[in-house]
Amino acid sequence: MNEALLRSLTPSVLGILVRRGADFAAAEDAVQDALVEAVRVWPADPPRDAKGWLVTVAWRKFLDATRADTARRRREDLIDEEPATGPAPAVDDTLQLYFLCAHPSLTPSSAVALTLRAVGGLTTRQIAQAYLVPEATMAQRISRAKRTVSGVRFDQPGDVATVLRVLYLVFNEGYSGDVDLVAEAIRLTRQLAAAIDHPEVAGLLALMLLHHARRAARTAPDGSLVPLAEQDRGRWDTRSIAEGVEILQAALARDRLGEFQAQAAVAALHADAPTAEETDWVQIVEWYDELARLTDSPVVRLNRAVAVGEADGPRAGLAALAALDDALPRHAAVAAYLHERDGDLTTAARLYAEAARKAPNLAERDHLTRQAARLNAHRSR
Repeated sequence: MNEALLRSLTPSVLGILVRRGADFAAAEDAVQDALVEAVRVWPADPPRDAKGWLVTVAWRKFLDATRADTARRRREDLIDEEPATGPAPAVDDTLQLYFLCAHPSLTPSSAVALTLRAVGGLTTRQIAQAYLVPEATMAQRISRAKRTVSGVRFDQPGDVATVLRVLYLVFNEGYSGDVDLVAEAIRLTRQLAAAIDHPEVAGLLALMLLHHARRAARTAPDGSLVPLAEQDRGRWDTRSIAEGVEILQAALARDRLGEFQAQAAVAALHADAPTAEETDWVQIVEWYDELARLTDSPVVRLNRAVAVGEADGPRAGLAALAALDDALPRHAAVAAYLHERDGDLTTAARLYAEAARKAPNLAERDHLTRQAARLNAHRSR
């Protein structure tokens, strides 16, 4: 693989796509996807015309992304800007597509990736970030999934667990990413809850409603992030909180605990606290212990370290954090926060700056950069 050749051809290929009518940002994404494909394909099958191959593949990637985005926008136009409360309307074809993409011939992880790309409208890069894997790895996974289902009949829908995982990731991307998919994720989860009597479906719907209830307070008028402890709780949507808590309580009463119910329980405890200081962190740690048992997720253990730091003090939180891989996304941000609470402002400022360089989006990067600048200014006084 001639990486120098790829780098030298990139500006030219990008220029060709822009001249063909692609906007610059979309062209950049398409060229990046084509480069990932080249890394995968060229070692075994090098093209005769490298530039021509890249232009063809990049243009196809651009058209695919444009069609997916158009389809997503068409679906979003069918719903109000905010998700309505109460009973869901009749199930439409979108939810059925989620089930069909979760085909039994695919592994759950491949089914989720394929559905997010083909139906959810997310880019390969966004999906890779959600799964904490390199973009090239995710591109290969999606390509394999497409090949697997290319010759099968789509008459065997996938299981509920896989569809729930997709809806959860779509919601997360819409909640914190660059594409607003929150209302669509809630709409489809409402439909699923109306169609299937399943405690984890209810748990996911409760989790979405409880997180969405805080959304208006997450950003300041200038677009900057507002941490949970500093949010104006008067701006939280009490109707969505009440609905989410009611749905969660009914699900928990069935004594079939799953990860979405446990996550919703954590969100409910945050929503129930009149102030940040009155948050029941001891209970939150207990729910994270349940989540860790259910999922063995490093992200769960990272969040648990924060909760331990609040419940038992920052040094206890740092001790819990020490057991985790420091390459984990947002590890540096959590370490910075705990070191700041422990009074080590020098280390905290350095870690905030490190976390800012690794931030997955602009809003988070700007927030972490401001945190580092705040501590550096305080130290220089």
